[in-house]
Amino acid sequence: MRIVVTGGAGFLGRHFCERILSLGHEVLCLDNLLTGRRENITAFEENPAFRFVSQDVSAGAHIEGKVDAVVHMACPASPPDYLRYPIQTLEVGTIGTRNMLELARTHRARFLLASTSEVYGDPKVNPQTEDYWGNVNPIGPRSVYDEAKRASEALTMAYHRKHGIDTRIARIFNTYGPWMRANDGRVVSNFIVQALQGKDLTVYGDGSQTRSFCYVSDLIEGLVRLLLMEAGTGAAGGLGEEWGINYPINLGNPREEKIADIARIILKMTGSSSQVRFHPLPADDPKLRCPDISRARRFLGWEPKVSLEEGLARTIEYFRD
Repeated sequence: MRIVVTGGAGFLGRHFCERILSLGHEVLCLDNLLTGRRENITAFEENPAFRFVSQDVSAGAHIEGKVDAVVHMACPASPPDYLRYPIQTLEVGTIGTRNMLELARTHRARFLLASTSEVYGDPKVNPQTEDYWGNVNPIGPRSVYDEAKRASEALTMAYHRKHGIDTRIARIFNTYGPWMRANDGRVVSNFIVQALQGKDLTVYGDGSQTRSFCYVSDLIEGLVRLLLMEAGTGAAGGLGEEWGINYPINLGNPREEKIADIARIILKMTGSSSQVRFHPLPADDPKLRCPDISRARRFLGWEPKVSLEEGLARTIEYFRD
C-alpha cells in the first residue's frame, strides 16, 4: 500500500511511519514541522519507500500517483503546543481534516483519523466508552484542541455517510515512550526530565486526578490493526455498521493511575532526590481519564502488552541517553 501520513514527523507519527515501513508499505509523510521534528524521520529518508514533503495540510495537498490510505495524525497534541498555536490547531482539525478526506475521496482511499480521548472532556462517566458524548467546555482554553478533534470526527463520519468512504476513527488515550520531546509539556516526559535534572516535579492540582498511560509500541499496534483490517474480518468475525470499525474505537491502557502516584513511581525508578510540588489545576483539566477498550478487544483483538513499569524504564533510558 502507498499510505499518506500527515504529522508523520511528530511523536506518534514517527513511530507509525517506522512500523508501516517495516511491514513493507510505502509512506508519504506530510508535516509542516510546527511541532514535529525533522530529526524524528532522518533514519527513514534513505529508504526508497519513504518520502517527506514539507506541507501544511490546512492549505491542501495534491498527491501524484496512487494513494491507498490516508492517515491523518497532524495536530499539536500537548497542552503547551495547542495553547501556543490555537488557530493552527483548529484549522488542522477542521480545514486540514476536510482536505485529507477530499484526498481520500479523490483516490477512493481508506481514511484513518487519529482522534483523542479529549473528545470526552472532563468526563462524568468512568471508564469512558465510545458511546459517551462527553463533557466539553466549547469556549474554554482547551477547546481549541477538544473541539477541533470533535469536529474532525464529525467531518469523518459525514464523508463516510455521504460519500461511502472507508473511514476509521481512533480515540487515542495518553501515550508515552521514546521520541517524545523533552519540553512538550506532557506528564510522563515532564516528570522524567525534571527527575533526571534534579528539579522538583510539577503536579497540577492535588494529584488525585487520573490518567491511563499506554506505551507507544502498544498504541501503534492498535492503529496499524485498525488501518489494515478489512471490513468483515477480524477478531469479531464480522464488522457490522452498528459496532463496526467505521465508528470510533478507544485505544489506550485501561490501567488507571493517579498523577501523584506516577510522579512517585518515576522518582523511585530514576533514583532522583527531587520533590513533588503542587500547583493550581489548569482550567477544564480532566479529573478522570480511563478507556473502556471492549470494542478494541472485540474488533481488533488488541489490548496493551507493555506494563507501566517496563514502559517507564524504556522511556527513562531514552531520556537518560
